Amino acid sequence: MPTNAEEPRMDWLIAQTKRRRRSTQRGGFDQSAASMAYWAYPVDDLLTRLHSGRNGISARTAKQRLRVYGRNVLRESQRATAARLLLRQFESPVILILIFAAIVSAVVESWADATIVLAIVLGSALLGFVQEHSASLDLEKLKSRVRIRTSIMREGTACDIPSQEVVPGDIVILSAGSLIPADGVILEAKDFFVSQSVLTGESLPIEKRPGLSAVNASLIERTNCVYMGTSVRSGTARVVIVTTGANTMFGGIADRLRLSPPETEFERGIRHYGYLLTQIMLLLVLAVFAANVFLERPPIDSLLFAIALAVGLSPELLPAIISVTLSKGARDMARHGVIVRRLNAIENFGSMDVLCSDKTGTLTLGVMALDAARDVQGTPSRDILRWAYLNAHFQTGLANPMDDAIVAKAELETVDIHGCNKLDEAPYDFVRKRLSVVVKEPSANVAAIITKGAFANVLEICDRVQDGGEIVALGEARRAKLEKLFAEWSAQGYRTLGLATKRLPLKDHYGREEEEALIFTGFLLFFDPPKEGIKETLSALAQRGVSLKVITGDNRLVAAHLAKSIGLRSARTLTGSELNDLRDEALWRIAEQTDLFVEVDPTQKERIIRALRKTGHVVGYLGDGINDASALRAADVGISVDQAVDVAKESADFILLEHDLKVLLQGIAQGRRIFANTMKYISITTSANFGNMVSMAAASFFMPFLPLLAKQILLNNFLSDLPAMCIAGDSVDPEMVAKPRRWEIRTIRRFMIVFGLVSSAFDFLTFGTLLWLFNASPEVFRTGWFIESLMTELAIVMVIRTHRPFYQSAPGRLLLVSTLMVMALTVALPYLPYAGYFGFVPLSPALMATLLALTALYLAASEATKRFALPAEN
Repeated sequence: MPTNAEEPRMDWLIAQTKRRRRSTQRGGFDQSAASMAYWAYPVDDLLTRLHSGRNGISARTAKQRLRVYGRNVLRESQRATAARLLLRQFESPVILILIFAAIVSAVVESWADATIVLAIVLGSALLGFVQEHSASLDLEKLKSRVRIRTSIMREGTACDIPSQEVVPGDIVILSAGSLIPADGVILEAKDFFVSQSVLTGESLPIEKRPGLSAVNASLIERTNCVYMGTSVRSGTARVVIVTTGANTMFGGIADRLRLSPPETEFERGIRHYGYLLTQIMLLLVLAVFAANVFLERPPIDSLLFAIALAVGLSPELLPAIISVTLSKGARDMARHGVIVRRLNAIENFGSMDVLCSDKTGTLTLGVMALDAARDVQGTPSRDILRWAYLNAHFQTGLANPMDDAIVAKAELETVDIHGCNKLDEAPYDFVRKRLSVVVKEPSANVAAIITKGAFANVLEICDRVQDGGEIVALGEARRAKLEKLFAEWSAQGYRTLGLATKRLPLKDHYGREEEEALIFTGFLLFFDPPKEGIKETLSALAQRGVSLKVITGDNRLVAAHLAKSIGLRSARTLTGSELNDLRDEALWRIAEQTDLFVEVDPTQKERIIRALRKTGHVVGYLGDGINDASALRAADVGISVDQAVDVAKESADFILLEHDLKVLLQGIAQGRRIFANTMKYISITTSANFGNMVSMAAASFFMPFLPLLAKQILLNNFLSDLPAMCIAGDSVDPEMVAKPRRWEIRTIRRFMIVFGLVSSAFDFLTFGTLLWLFNASPEVFRTGWFIESLMTELAIVMVIRTHRPFYQSAPGRLLLVSTLMVMALTVALPYLPYAGYFGFVPLSPALMATLLALTALYLAASEATKRFALPAEN
């Protein structure tokens, strides 16, 4: 209970609770418990106030509370409804500028122009809406496939439910690796350590235990409480949930802490590209409008023309193109066993050139088998197997494949532990690297501690050794003999654990303090064979420009044996102790040259990732354990597996449904396809569009009339966008996915200058042909120029979409069909009814043939320019 000094305040709180109980109780739950200092209440009192018990609440009660208090989320996600998505199409600055232009036209009673502009705006908005709405639905379906689940007690039965369905009064079962779903008070715990740096900034895990905290205790001082968003590092506990969702401690500060995810490299490139276009558009609008007003052209027409030029230059469909491309990529990746949790990380997947991973389950089968239990002489021993079986059978901490292997081996050999009782345990953690269980044999009047773990960490707490039937002191000679055996087995690829025991007097409680002066008893030899075909997979990764670096806690001998067996370079190996001696600057250089990092701890994993990123690499990290969470967050591409612990899945950008590098190969290829198709649209926008708009701006300075009306420019832009929406599903040449692709603004500038100049040259050639060869009137000029400019924009798509000669790369069927259809519509447009509303007039057959010939010549010139500016890749 609280101290005496705090009792008056506690009495006041209880009085307040009683007065408000009737008005605050809803659905059988006393809300006041959540608003008071619940950490200062005895657990039985708290359970009563929560109308719960140690066996949990009923399913019916849980359903009622979920309906009353909502899902256990910080803030209900604002899912993009159809109406919201449609409205969002009108938030684009480009669309708002067009609406402004339509309003100006309506004010001056230019109703035809206003109607046409608004119709094109509505058409563009609907086009973007249809694509994004479909993408949004697809993404929701994919996200539903990966949910964090929580173990709870319901009416005395343990079950798993989605974390979002946890309600106040639930009894939650926590173990190492669990992500704590809500705020609660500990009912029982064993060696329970929680990482709560997300709330307090503490780098080290904090031990939590049942008990009471002072009413005015700070968050750090509430050692009997756990909080949403924190994670379990070791041990086990049962917790009663008090507050959920936005009412939790994390929910109270979530809005202040809410930060955007780190900007990906591709997002950064898009932003810089946007800055570049914005500057050009602003200069273009001001210069064209000022020049035309100076030339005494109608101000409204001049303004509409300048705005239309800016719209023609802007990549207004880029957000929709990116959204659709990413959504399609996420669907394709899901079909290949990769679930995308963060959509914008897909491009980083394609840019990844270094993949860091543990070896277990990635390079090996991940099916650990106990090959032998041996005594200190190296002889197989059934007694050692029985001790190991007792340890593995009774431990309740972090589940691991080695314990499963021990149990399977012992059951196969019918090892008998009937009648043995567990008294206590000290769960495994990543500092001690060992696990102890205290048991009592059926007829014994003493207890026995059984400790197993990393060989060096077990040996360091031993001062004796059991040699045959004799227990002798662990001198230097015997220590050297044990280390020699360990080295020999490790060099053969066995993961070798040490086992130690000691008799203890019977008492009520045992802890880690018992792990001293133990008797080293024997060894446990595990074998996890390499995966079939792993050599070929690593070779395929290397061919795609991705190097693999193994980061493992295993000793150097086991890791080196595996590396040799699968053909991985291991000449340069860095151990955790060696890494500790390196300054960051030295690690930057060494990390690039090292493929095998061994005997490392979780904080060192993160440091390695950051060192590789510092030297310009796009780094992926594949991990599934508690100790991988920080490295997953530090990597450009965090990858986990569906069977991973909660905290690892929550930290990852991608979830693999199979723990297999072959699945990763598919994801990498898909990321590169998405990057390539997005860059196609950007390249097209900065070539033909840029050249056409700049040419029209220049022509408007010396021509006696505007080269195109605003509504014609907008129609041109709308029609050219129709095939562009199909770029998301375009085919990609194999060489474009053969190596990592990075955003380069210099490439975009080169495209803009080189292809813009080619486009402008043909624009002026067309101007001269129309004015001097055919003596075109303003209406004929605009019609002819509209056809030529749109045809060249459509034709350039086929050229720029590939680095090969365009006739050697087959485009996607939808892209090809839509392009041909729009081309046919363009040629037919002047002859269609209502063409006059857009200011078009029929053209003579000779003029139409000349324009088509100019388009073909432009296509050939662009192909030649591409070979000069972008050499074909092998």
